[in-house]
Amino acid sequence: MTLIFAHRGFSSIEPENTMSAFQEAEKCGADGIELDVQLTKDGEVVVIHDEKVDRTTNGKGYVKDYTLSELQQLNAHYIFKKQNEKVRIPTLKEVFDWLAGNHLICNVEIKSHEFQQFHLEEKVIAFIRRYGFEKRVILSSFNHYSIVHCYRLAPDVETALLYSYGIYLPWVYAKGLHARAIHPHYQTLTEEIVQMSRQNGIKVRPYTVNREKDMKRLFAMGCDAIITDEPKKALRLRQSDGQSFSS
Repeated sequence: MTLIFAHRGFSSIEPENTMSAFQEAEKCGADGIELDVQLTKDGEVVVIHDEKVDRTTNGKGYVKDYTLSELQQLNAHYIFKKQNEKVRIPTLKEVFDWLAGNHLICNVEIKSHEFQQFHLEEKVIAFIRRYGFEKRVILSSFNHYSIVHCYRLAPDVETALLYSYGIYLPWVYAKGLHARAIHPHYQTLTEEIVQMSRQNGIKVRPYTVNREKDMKRLFAMGCDAIITDEPKKALRLRQSDGQSFSS
């Protein structure tokens, strides 16, 4: 069965990478969530996508230049500015506290491609160990040096390679880096890549799949999961496609 991961939570109806987006993903029945992590000025692991806070909050500047206390004074309302309640940037600890009460899979994307985030991988893995989430967390990144570092720190935690352009024999490349999955942009995927990757023990979870025709195509290919802003739509299509947990 193709699993449904909510991209930055249910981000089409709630501000991305916030607790409300993650909670709505659980309510709609998603199998997992995807989120992004960075370090604050004082070394705290926070959940936010961009290196700058400008797009998703009412603040300006780089995440790395804010302390946690300063970051959490911002309103992370993103495009949902009509909401009356203030929306905070969550910490990874807050998300893991919440995950301890459910069974969702969590894909943690390590954001370390623009700035070197010293010890980000170590801190994320320490949280995984603390909560016993070794089998529930997937570590992904566009920075493949980071993926290798994660594998060396925690070979028992699944790692996945993010990429947006075509890679020759991606299943071979993934195995060479000890990654257990590839998370490609959905437009780079062919049936051969999905089949050969899975035959070689590499899971395939494309991103960010929002259109019905793309969802149907990737379900038919047998992808292990899709990452989407529209988990409710994906779940409806999966059910109509006849996929079940016994398949």
